[in-house]
Amino acid sequence: MSRVEKATIKDVPYIHKLINYFAGKELMLPRPLSEIYENIRDYFVVREGEKVIACAGLHINWSDLAEIKSVAVAEESQRQRIGAMLIEACLNEARELGIPTTFCLTYQPAFFEKFGFSQVDRMELPRKVWSECYRCPKFPDCEEVALVFNQE
Repeated sequence: MSRVEKATIKDVPYIHKLINYFAGKELMLPRPLSEIYENIRDYFVVREGEKVIACAGLHINWSDLAEIKSVAVAEESQRQRIGAMLIEACLNEARELGIPTTFCLTYQPAFFEKFGFSQVDRMELPRKVWSECYRCPKFPDCEEVALVFNQE
C-alpha cells in the first residue's frame, strides 16, 4: 500500500527527475535542483522502496494562502489514487496550519476540480504569487489555469 510521507534530502534527486520528466513533456513547469533543496520541507512524497514515485509540494505564501505545486506521479504508478493522496495530504497540512485558502496553477484543472478547487482569473491571486511567474520562461504567455480551494 502506498503511503504519503514528508520528503527528505535524499529524495531531492528523485523529485527533480520526476518533475522535470513531466516538464519535458510540457505537462508542468520545470524546477531547478537548487529550488527543490531550498524548499524540501514543502514536499510530500510516495516511495516505492528508496525510489520516489510521486511528489507534491505545499508552499506557504502568507498567513492565509498556500500553493500546491509540483504534483507528479510516475506514469507506471498513475491511476492508483496516489495523486489524490498527495492532494489530500497538502490540503490537510494547510488545514492543520490554519491556512484558509490554497491555490494552484496547473495545466490539469480537471484533476484539481475533483477535490473542490474552483477556477479563478489569475489576476485575482495576490501579487506575491507572481514573484515566481516573473522568472518563468513562459511568462507572460502562460497557459496554466488558476484554481483555489477554500477550507470550510
